[in-house]
Amino acid sequence: MSLALAKQLKEGTKKSHTMAENTGFVSCFLKGVVDKSTYKNLLIDLYLVYSAMEDEIETLSKAGDPVVQSIFFPELNRVQALKKDLEFYCGADWQNSLNNATPSAKAYSARIRSVAKDSPELLVGHHYTRYIGDLSGGQILKNIAQKALNLSGSNGLNFYEFNLIDDEKQFKIEYRKRLDSLKINQKMVDLIVDEANLAFKFNMDMFKELEGNLIAAIGKVLFGFLTRKSRKGSTESV
Repeated sequence: MSLALAKQLKEGTKKSHTMAENTGFVSCFLKGVVDKSTYKNLLIDLYLVYSAMEDEIETLSKAGDPVVQSIFFPELNRVQALKKDLEFYCGADWQNSLNNATPSAKAYSARIRSVAKDSPELLVGHHYTRYIGDLSGGQILKNIAQKALNLSGSNGLNFYEFNLIDDEKQFKIEYRKRLDSLKINQKMVDLIVDEANLAFKFNMDMFKELEGNLIAAIGKVLFGFLTRKSRKGSTESV
């Protein structure tokens, strides 16, 4: 009998999903309030996370892990897209920028590598939280970032492009079928849902750190605006 893992994941992470969407950083992003420096830092964090995820999932899949093999979809991979984006923002020496990853991103990627070693089935929770979220909201977020950062085409926005997936809706149907077909028991389902909620927490921790950078950037812009306005005012009053 199917344990309906896909449904249990969706229902079991609903609260975490809402909390993540309501963080200051995500709220600002959705309103188009984001600067290139903060967005670059987001990509750095995501590169760390996806490098760990894709490295571990591919290794385990090739080794024949039955659960991980079932969720190994190379067409979802984001590392190469993130490399292109980081090259766009940081130049040829983009790898040096990885030193600026937030502590939360480092902890997130460390957790992924830890569960890959000790309990690979839990990678399902991380896989579901990141990839399906990116696939579902990718185009919306791309359009927002494109306007906010005044970009053209896919320059700096490759992360949101899933060029190997022709039909997003059909892909998600297939993905849910794969989840529901996993040979696991209810105890493992519960652990996977818990791990997915932990993945959301890691994401929220990242967003909070990035939020501090965004507020600082907005503050600088506002300070510059008020300074110019003050100077203009003093000139007019002479």
